[in-house]
Formats: sequence, C-alpha cells, structure tokens
Amino acid sequence: MAANGGTKAIVAALAANLTIAVLKFVAFFLTASSSMLAEAIHSVADSGNQLLLLIGGKRARKAASAEHPFGYGRERYIYAFIVSIVLFSVGGLFALFEAWEKLQHPHAIEGDFWWVPLAVLIGAIVAESFSFRTAIIESNHVRGKQGWVSFVRTAKQPELPVILLEDLGALLGLVFALVGVSMTLITGNGIWDAAGTGMIGLLLVAIAVVLAIETKSLLLGESATRDDVARISEAIEAGGHNRIIHLKTLHLGPEELLVAAKISVGASQTGRDIAAAIDGAESRIRTAVPMARVIYLEPDLHREVGQRTDGVSGTGQVSGAGHISAEAGSQDAQA
Repeated sequence: MAANGGTKAIVAALAANLTIAVLKFVAFFLTASSSMLAEAIHSVADSGNQLLLLIGGKRARKAASAEHPFGYGRERYIYAFIVSIVLFSVGGLFALFEAWEKLQHPHAIEGDFWWVPLAVLIGAIVAESFSFRTAIIESNHVRGKQGWVSFVRTAKQPELPVILLEDLGALLGLVFALVGVSMTLITGNGIWDAAGTGMIGLLLVAIAVVLAIETKSLLLGESATRDDVARISEAIEAGGHNRIIHLKTLHLGPEELLVAAKISVGASQTGRDIAAAIDGAESRIRTAVPMARVIYLEPDLHREVGQRTDGVSGTGQVSGAGHISAEAGSQDAQA
C-alpha cells in the first residue's frame, strides 16, 4: 500500500509540474520576470525528480541476483538521494544565480502582458495544492500517529517525504514569486522580483539539504522502527523456550527487512528441537512483521553473568566456549 501510495503521489505531482512548467515559461517569455524563470526551472527540476523516483521504484523491483543476493530495494534510496542533488543544483543554485544577476540589473515588468505572471502563479498555486493534498492523503495511510516532522525523519519509504517536501517547497516558492511579482508591478522596482527569486533559491537549497541528510541515513542502513523491533522480540520469545541474547535489524529496502538474532537454547535440547524452535520463531516473526523477508537466527547456550564453561569466573553473559556450532538461517524471497 505504501509503494502504491507513493506512486500515486508521484504521478499527481508530475502531471501538475509539467503543466505548470510550460505556463511559467510562457509567462517568463512575455514578461522577462526572473521570479517566473526561477519558478519555471523549479518545476522542470521537480518534474525530473519525479521521473527519477519512478525509475528508482521500477528498478527496485528487480529480482535478487548472485551479485546482489539481497535484491535491489535500496535503488529507491539512491534515486531519492539523486533527487536532493538535482533540487540543490538545478533548482536552488540556479535561482540564487538568477537573483544575483537581477540584483545587478533590476528592471520592472513592462508590456501589455503584465497580468500573465499573476494569472499563472495563482493557477499554479491551485494545481500544486491539489498535488500537495494527494501527497498528504497518501502519507496519512502510513504515518500513523507520528507528527509530520517525525514522519519525514523516520519514514523508510523515500518517495512520500520527497514529494511532501517538494510540494511544500513549490507552494511556498509560488507565494514568494507572487509577492515579488506583485510588488514589482506596484512599485515598478525590479528589486522585488530579484528578492522573490532569491527566496525561492534559499528555500530549495534548504529542502535539498534536508532530503540529502535523510536519504543519506537510509543509504547507510537503518534499523527497523521501535514498534517493529518490539514485535520481532515478542515473536521470538513467544515460544517460551528462547530468550534473545542480541538482535539486529536492517532495512534492505523500504518494504524489506533483514533480521539477525542470537537466541538462547537449553543445554539438553537436541538438534531437532533447536531446528523446530527456530522454524517456529521465523514463522512468528513473519506473521508479526510481514516485511521481515530475510531472517537469520543463531542458537547459543544461555549462561548467567560470570559463568564460563571452563569453570573460571568471567564477566560476560555469553562466552565463546561451549558455543553450539549449528547456525540456522532462512531467506524467503517470496514472503
């Protein structure tokens, strides 16, 4: 549902931005407004970003291979990171450069088409509002009780936070452009147009930095959420015979989770008993957290703190001596 919701939000944003970009370029050619040019480039950058997100989503669905045994789920993170770079360079830096140029040579908006940028900007605000509304609705399906800041910072699906921030930035940028163009028309001073362009550039740079930081964390590899970790722990220990010695999780992609745990077993348990316990724990984990696609559970003897198999007092809960050499693992690519 999260992937489908993200795709729907991307398509809605792409349709809005392509239409708006054409109108903004027309307004720029008729009025030579730097705010309109900055906004037109902004819409082109956003459209390119949405295409990148669609490509990343498609490539992430490739089946695992011998070279990439854990699949291609992180392709979505890579393309989201590229989006932040495009937004920073093509959108933000271009707008700042254009603002600087306009400050050096300000000029008023003249001609019979002075009303065109106002009409385009107001229409663009309406169109972007519908796109932003779609992103909010789709995000609400997956964010639960989280606040919006927390959702952007912790979401494992990169598409929705990216579209949310892009649409928010687009709306704020349109407001900046509308103020700049309106004040230029009222005062006849092109400095206002340059100021609006500069504000658009600063806004895009700020959003790009936030996206880069968050997607960098996803690329490095994030663990499951606290709720998912709690459900996994409960599932492992639900059998009553196993205790978790340590547990690690890693997102292989937005909807793919790797679970690795060392669990305690009784000294009197046979190999058959241990294998049955591990199979049961894996089944319970997948029921509790369906995105847990790759699970590795390693059995070990549980020893109290200070106890060692050689009879010498120690300080660790688990020592190497007496370690059961059997290791059970499972990778269910079809789960």
